[in-house]
Amino acid sequence: MTHPMTHSMTHAAATTVFRSAVQVDGETASYLTVEQDGPPVLLLHGTYWSRVWLPVMGRLAEAGLRPIAVDLPGLGRSGGELTLETARVPALADWVARFASALALSGPLAVAGHDIGGAIAQHLLVHDRLDVSRLALANSVTYDSWPVPGVARFRDPEVIAGTDAETLLSARRQAVTAALAGAANEQLIADYLDPWTDARVRRSWMAMAGAADSRYTLDLVPALRRSTTPKLLVWGADDGFQKVEYAEKFAAEIPHTTLVRIPDTGHIPMENAPGQIARALVGFFAA
Repeated sequence: MTHPMTHSMTHAAATTVFRSAVQVDGETASYLTVEQDGPPVLLLHGTYWSRVWLPVMGRLAEAGLRPIAVDLPGLGRSGGELTLETARVPALADWVARFASALALSGPLAVAGHDIGGAIAQHLLVHDRLDVSRLALANSVTYDSWPVPGVARFRDPEVIAGTDAETLLSARRQAVTAALAGAANEQLIADYLDPWTDARVRRSWMAMAGAADSRYTLDLVPALRRSTTPKLLVWGADDGFQKVEYAEKFAAEIPHTTLVRIPDTGHIPMENAPGQIARALVGFFAA
């Protein structure tokens, strides 16, 4: 039996977003949510953490949805620790399915994924790990768009062995600053970096980086082409990590896909243009 526990709360728009937790595989799975009924929307992160979804969660809730942004194991505020094996996209998709089960999220479920979280979301859809009713991808990895150089270098065991805390935090600071684009300021950068001050989280992140492999999205393309599930791509058009050209290719090749470009925004457009992102997501998920 699982008992979600409310630990702390932050404010997004006029709605209170709480941080809660549930047990998955004997470890704490931490997630952001709102305390209200409504169709659940599962929000997945990639090489960052649930914080990427916070700017839009209040707006989703005000539209009657129940957003749930989970921290993957070993990342963000969740317990546990990823290994090269458990950090693979199929293994993470299986974990997300167990998380959904722990929250009793049965029946059709709307799912959104950012960054590598988008690969997990695509895997959940294609392999029926969840009954995905609608799929949204925000600046997600697709095709062979990943791993980007700053992540791919951690596929080398020597690089991992030679990376100390200061080096990784410096690298993540550079990546976060670039990803936040015009929204970047010292307080927000520090907020994003906070989980990586924990050595366990740094090890989990390096495992995720080490397990990053574009075959996990390339292998899904034939099934995605056959899929009739509605899909939305919402994209920061100036993203230097996941370029909009990949989104355009996806929208052209994968049926039942709509692309919404958000101009003058980077890899985490939820921070740059939360209103536009939320409107696109609400229009899609509430349709």
